[in-house]
Amino acid sequence: MKVLDFPLTKITIWFLFGILFCYYCQPSLGIVISAFIAAIIVFTISYFLIKRNKRFIPFFGINTYFISFVIGILTLLLHTNSLQKSNYIHCKKAFETPQIITFTLREKLKSNTYNDRFNAIINTINGKNYSGKIIVNIQKDSLKNPIIGNVIKVKTVLQQNSINKNPNQFDYGKYLADKQIYAQVYTNKTEITINKNLKKDIWYYSGRLHSRIVRNLEKANFNKEEMNVALALILGQQQEISSDIIQDYQYSGATHILSVSGLHVGFIMLFINFILKPIPNTRKGSLTKLISILISLGAFAIISGLSPSVLRSVVMFSFLAIGNHLRRSGSIYHTLLVSMLLILLFEPYFLFDVGFQLSYLALFFIVWLQPLLKQIWTPKHKIQITIWNALTVSFAAQIGTLPLCLYYFHQFPGLFFVTNIVIIPILSFIMIAGIIVMILAIFTSPPLFVIEIFEKSIYLLNKTIHIVASFEWFVIRDISFNSYYLLTFYLFIISAVIWSKKPNYNKLFFLLVSVILLQVSVLYTKREIESNQEMIVYNTRKNTLISQRTGKDITLFTNDTLAKNDVFNSYLVGNFSRLQSSKKIKNTLFFNEKRILIIDSSGIYPAKIQPDILILTQSPKINLDRILRELHPGIIIADASNSYTIQKIWKTTCLKNNIPFHATNENGFYKLNLK
Repeated sequence: MKVLDFPLTKITIWFLFGILFCYYCQPSLGIVISAFIAAIIVFTISYFLIKRNKRFIPFFGINTYFISFVIGILTLLLHTNSLQKSNYIHCKKAFETPQIITFTLREKLKSNTYNDRFNAIINTINGKNYSGKIIVNIQKDSLKNPIIGNVIKVKTVLQQNSINKNPNQFDYGKYLADKQIYAQVYTNKTEITINKNLKKDIWYYSGRLHSRIVRNLEKANFNKEEMNVALALILGQQQEISSDIIQDYQYSGATHILSVSGLHVGFIMLFINFILKPIPNTRKGSLTKLISILISLGAFAIISGLSPSVLRSVVMFSFLAIGNHLRRSGSIYHTLLVSMLLILLFEPYFLFDVGFQLSYLALFFIVWLQPLLKQIWTPKHKIQITIWNALTVSFAAQIGTLPLCLYYFHQFPGLFFVTNIVIIPILSFIMIAGIIVMILAIFTSPPLFVIEIFEKSIYLLNKTIHIVASFEWFVIRDISFNSYYLLTFYLFIISAVIWSKKPNYNKLFFLLVSVILLQVSVLYTKREIESNQEMIVYNTRKNTLISQRTGKDITLFTNDTLAKNDVFNSYLVGNFSRLQSSKKIKNTLFFNEKRILIIDSSGIYPAKIQPDILILTQSPKINLDRILRELHPGIIIADASNSYTIQKIWKTTCLKNNIPFHATNENGFYKLNLK
């Protein structure tokens, strides 16, 4: 790949390695700064040495990449809010007892059954200045119209992000931490005081503009369901879309169109280019077009609420517009690299965002692989050419993102190519019509006939998606896929494409090595699975779940053998396992030569058993002091089926008797491994 010969490519790769190293190894700031100063000194010396002797050029290059690596580490460290002294995470008392906290609402999030949710920025805690992002949960109907820019004062306790309480589930706490959010606040109407003075920053004006658009669309009697989809398609606002519609888009392989990404910004850029087509491609005309595109993309980012996904796409396509203006051959890869480097310099945690990863992978594979796929067939008719181009773009993006989608989502929509062929023409019209409608809605309520056309086109899109999604047997779910598979699959895909473009012996050797490594990852995973034996006590409220695993075979012990449980299903998928049998929970279990006693709501237990582990479920009415004296268990485990009040009493009793106590709703699932 010639792109690898470009110095910025190697610099960017080492910069990414630096971010990854910092994220997983967490070096101290002092050591990193010392390494950076040393690298700069060596860089300066080597720069003057190569002027005298060209033999030092390789040494100069290595040192350049090392500096890029260290800059990547420094960038992540400096953007980690928890390391800043002013961050609220260092105010320990705010997490222990109620404090007077003021914060500014920054972004509206998707509401749940009980609360309206916002991203907010902390201003003060007990009058002392602090900083940092939090999630604010405001009880529904406790405020009439909370808006972006409201400064709220409340006396409450900050609640840290909860740990992952069941194995192989989505780690929401880690997800928030990667967004620099370390706590949440829950408030109600008796606790809230709203400052009359709004904080009027760019987020405030963006929020007001968005609210104005929604009001004018509602005045035009835009159907609520279609309007929510329109706001997602055009402005990236998914907060009000129903779960049924989201599920249809997931099953049809079209979820990406509900999140404003490169696809949407690309449509907007094409539309702007179409409008500006009469401007001649002279030096001044080209510059005028570029400035118009950049201003339009910036305005779109503000209207859409400055969400991270929109900002990423706008920056990426702004650089593509600049690269197109410069008219440099082969600049598309370089432009992508420059946009990625700039984004990560300002927001390095974007590297760990799934949307960021999928956007760049999809665009890279479209640019790199789609020309190769187009050569498979050369259609003659215009309609065939259009369909074939849409198919090859879809397949290129899908091939590039498939391993990552399997790794994160564990499912594959088999009809993705049908979905993309059908919806792209509809989506093209919707994007153009949507831009016109949203621009009109900024100033006034759009004309009824425009709204009706736009509304019917979205209705048609939703119906089409629903029909495709109804073929559920084409959606392959619960695909087990780990990090070994992820790395080796990408190695295989990349080596296969490189070999296909220009076959030779070295490339074939690289391809065969990638196939061997792929097989090794499968064999190593299989060996890891077969050698593993463990028992899990899950954190579930309504139903007690305990599983025993030997290799890939799992026996599940539960109160309700017929109940379907997503918690347990995640464990099966994440561990390449299968359910061998499901049994009713008994009073005693044996695992790894350990005797396990279970006491349920009946409170009945055999007095002569001396268990190694005592599991309490379903809030039994027992005298735990007496049980500890009679049974002498090694550890007490209380699952989430027990009431919170009883668990507090049990914890105090265990502490008094010096017996370890593990509550799953506080400490997460309990795992016992075979040693």
